[in-house]
Amino acid sequence: MTSPSRPIRMLRGLAEAVPAILLAAMFVCFIIQVFMRYVMDSPVGWTVEVCVIAWLWILLWGQSVSAEERDEIRFDIVYGGARPQVRRWFRVIFSVFLVGIYVWSLPALWDFVIFMKIQKTSYLDIRFNWVYSIALIFSVVTILRYAWILWTAATNRDTGLSSVEDLGRKDFSE
Repeated sequence: MTSPSRPIRMLRGLAEAVPAILLAAMFVCFIIQVFMRYVMDSPVGWTVEVCVIAWLWILLWGQSVSAEERDEIRFDIVYGGARPQVRRWFRVIFSVFLVGIYVWSLPALWDFVIFMKIQKTSYLDIRFNWVYSIALIFSVVTILRYAWILWTAATNRDTGLSSVEDLGRKDFSE
């Protein structure tokens, strides 16, 4: 297995830094909220708003952009016990199903995000279309990811982890 090029490694590092930065922002806001509420006796609402938006972005960015396929949860009792050829068909069927659902729902999601420009958050006055734009990123990246998984499984070029058993054979020294 060849090592990715330097620009790819840098982009991967930046993609993985986004959830870490957002988690740090959540922590700082949490500390500010505790201090303002219990020490200053003057709670602030914007910290809760930042935490909710950051959590939404952490979840959707992390799953779509930062996470790799081997990080996903599988029903390994069935998947791990199947022969490699059956696992390959599981991947094909599941990928077709997911790509189909996400492609079918993308126009409605786009309409929703565009529509939400009419409302703003309570404290920070951020338009909700900016807040929910992560859902579009999530959907598009998920479509691309599972289209790639479909192609690699359908053409028998599957290089991902097949089951938990393969985890022991995976070289983590990369």
